[in-house]
Amino acid sequence: MDFWQRYRAIDARDTRFDGQFYTAVRTTGIYCRPSCPARTPKPANVTFYETSAAAHDAGYRACKRCLPEAVPGTPAWNVRQDVAGRAMRLINDGVINRDGVEGLAARLGYSSRQLNRILSQELGAGPLSLARAGRAQTARTLLVSTSMKLADIAFAAGFSSVRQFNDTMLEVFDMTPTALRAARHPKAPADSTAITLRLPYREPFDPGIFTFLAVRALPGIETGTAASYARTLRLPHGDARFRVDYDDGAPGRPLTLTIGAVDLRDLPALLSRVRRLFDLDADPVAIDSALAGDGRLAAAVAGAPGIRMPGAMDPAEMLVRAMIGQQVTVAAARTALTQLAAVGRPSQSPGDGLDRMFPTAAEIAADGHALLRGPRKRTEALRAAASALAEGRLDFGYGDDLASLGAKLLPLAGVGPWTVGYLAMRVLGAPDIFLANDAAVRNGIKALSGVADAEPDFHGAAAPSAGFHDVSPWRSYATMHLWRAAARPAAAGTGTTGTSTTGTGTTEKANR
Repeated sequence: MDFWQRYRAIDARDTRFDGQFYTAVRTTGIYCRPSCPARTPKPANVTFYETSAAAHDAGYRACKRCLPEAVPGTPAWNVRQDVAGRAMRLINDGVINRDGVEGLAARLGYSSRQLNRILSQELGAGPLSLARAGRAQTARTLLVSTSMKLADIAFAAGFSSVRQFNDTMLEVFDMTPTALRAARHPKAPADSTAITLRLPYREPFDPGIFTFLAVRALPGIETGTAASYARTLRLPHGDARFRVDYDDGAPGRPLTLTIGAVDLRDLPALLSRVRRLFDLDADPVAIDSALAGDGRLAAAVAGAPGIRMPGAMDPAEMLVRAMIGQQVTVAAARTALTQLAAVGRPSQSPGDGLDRMFPTAAEIAADGHALLRGPRKRTEALRAAASALAEGRLDFGYGDDLASLGAKLLPLAGVGPWTVGYLAMRVLGAPDIFLANDAAVRNGIKALSGVADAEPDFHGAAAPSAGFHDVSPWRSYATMHLWRAAARPAAAGTGTTGTSTTGTGTTEKANR
């Protein structure tokens, strides 16, 4: 977007752009979200910034009226597969808090000086400033939403000291932490041990993602309904447990996150991964507008506006689930994964019927493969992949791009273009993946239009006539609609929802 496109957005107070850029006003010294209700400033007084960190570095403070930190994040970090996008995904996951700038740079294959230069040029702020802005946002959310002690909030947000916390909050918001909390009345009871937060997102929101997760939920590790999802999760400093609920009947249709257990040092990573799981930083209006332009998808988009693409809470776990789920139905994959989960250890923080952890790569390599039935080659491929993960020979995650993900995974036995494409969708949040050789995608095309599909190329994209190239860069969301369309005939015949091959069936050979 150029200056005048952004200016028209703030003049219209368009909420779709909240979090995608920030408006700084020279005459007031503050920055706002695009939908701020204040009077539109004169163009000569406006500077637009890609990130709140860039506005901080330029000397502006956050608007107290529109609270620009309390917005969904930008979808650009998934659309962009460059160094800046990869860096932001890792920063949001708390890598700088855990490993520092040097650790972030090493994961991206750059020196810290090179990385600082790239991010300053692309985003207007260096990695430390970007991480600092994320800490301030997390801290503000905890201040206004919980009754946690200020010192606990400081360390949960990633600050190294209470003094640093106080100084940053005063500089960014022009208010002390105590004043910020007093201005907003937390609803959590003082004796509550759970942390309850509201998750901001852009409307519309299709709750079908809850069903997608529910039909794949593993007993003891996950549980789900059409409007809720809960699970245990292993994070860098310990086990965590959370629940997300959607209330379609409440004002604002809130998404509520309840954290039952977490090491406070892992809280930023947990918040980031939950947002990625539910794709809460997406721009559904832009996505739906593009998808509705394809006649095969128009009715599906109208029937389910705001469809989301589920993310991954743990990249290694998602690789295991993808390898087991290839060429079988969702129900069969769930059965096999339930058997495999028996080698996972009990959770250190059980509750709400969740008492187990998904097995680690080391546990799968040692014992888990023996629990799996089916072709020996598939079992051996899974064991080899788990061994590579456990020994550190295979390391991939949110900081990869499409090229590096393929380079790391394609050499593995049992992994082909479908697997890489599926993981690009779930782990990287890549929005433009079309799994043309997926059986459920082909069934979805037939269900929606009866158009025959074409042979896929190396990247899993079909020929232009059938590859949905006209809806790029949102073909991953087209895939989600096609999976859902493929599931409907099975649902009508069985009385269940989503138990077909949606998202797992593929005509690709599993063992290369």
